[in-house]
Amino acid sequence: MWAVYTEGMLPVPDPHRVLDWQKLGWFAKVWAPTDPAMIVVNPGTPCEAFLPSAPPHSAAWAQHGARERAPLDRARVLTLRVGGPQDGPVARGLACGALLIVRDGLAWNAMAYHGNGYTSERRLLREWWGVGSREEWQGQQRALLDPDGANPVWEFALELRRTIARDFGGHVDTGYWRDAVARVLRARAGGETVLTPDGVTTTPTVPEAETEARIKGVQHLIGRITRYEARFRADGILDGNRYVTSVDAWNFGRASGMARWGLGRGTARCRRRRAPSWRRAGPPRGRTSRGGTSPPGTSSGAVCTSTTRSSGAGTRTWWTCTRC
Repeated sequence: MWAVYTEGMLPVPDPHRVLDWQKLGWFAKVWAPTDPAMIVVNPGTPCEAFLPSAPPHSAAWAQHGARERAPLDRARVLTLRVGGPQDGPVARGLACGALLIVRDGLAWNAMAYHGNGYTSERRLLREWWGVGSREEWQGQQRALLDPDGANPVWEFALELRRTIARDFGGHVDTGYWRDAVARVLRARAGGETVLTPDGVTTTPTVPEAETEARIKGVQHLIGRITRYEARFRADGILDGNRYVTSVDAWNFGRASGMARWGLGRGTARCRRRRAPSWRRAGPPRGRTSRGGTSPPGTSSGAVCTSTTRSSGAGTRTWWTCTRC
């Protein structure tokens, strides 16, 4: 007997079973006389149901599958009211990567993540991240969770503004911020003694042309940051008197997603870890500030839509099989 699951009723991944995703019409296309005549929907749950899958009943599956041709509503937000954390450290950790999950039409707080099925998750991890083994997945996960050195230019610019705000108490003029970048980088160009995890080291001198190019690049970045912040304020993501302090959320959000992607592929095991500061790692700020070259309104608008809408689930079903 085939076992299938609807969204929200998926079992937690385990090492001995994988799940694949299929549309309803799949049963009508692949059924053969040697296949089971019945399927069980959501086995072992209060809504368990036994349904016929053999002809002529398979025609009904084909009809249902033909009706559901509209694409998933990528702007909707699905939340599990039962079986998924809605508050606490685990929920905050899942929420860091919620935008990536909502984009795929999945429940943002589902612990039993299977993505688009075992085969698809394996392919996507390999193509997008070069992950083909548990060891490679662990390496990517560690890199994404390490805030040091991940976004050095962005963090330099934002840390400098935080320092100025702390020293002078309050708003930092953009022109003064740009001038401060130039002063700091020119001062560092002559070499300086710094304390690192390896001990006291001396940085090498930097040619004048390279220094000026760095200054120009960081000043251009400042303009980009302020444009995004203006859009955030217009969209209500950022309060009028606040500003972005870090883009660590860019990596933390992907680390949250990587944990689930590894779970869906079978390379990860569930483990609780305290999420970073919610204010410091707010996903919309990190993702739209750090990623892509799209106009400032594009990603931010999608974020606002995703975080203010909620609707029901679709008609996807899941087929279980034993891993070879």
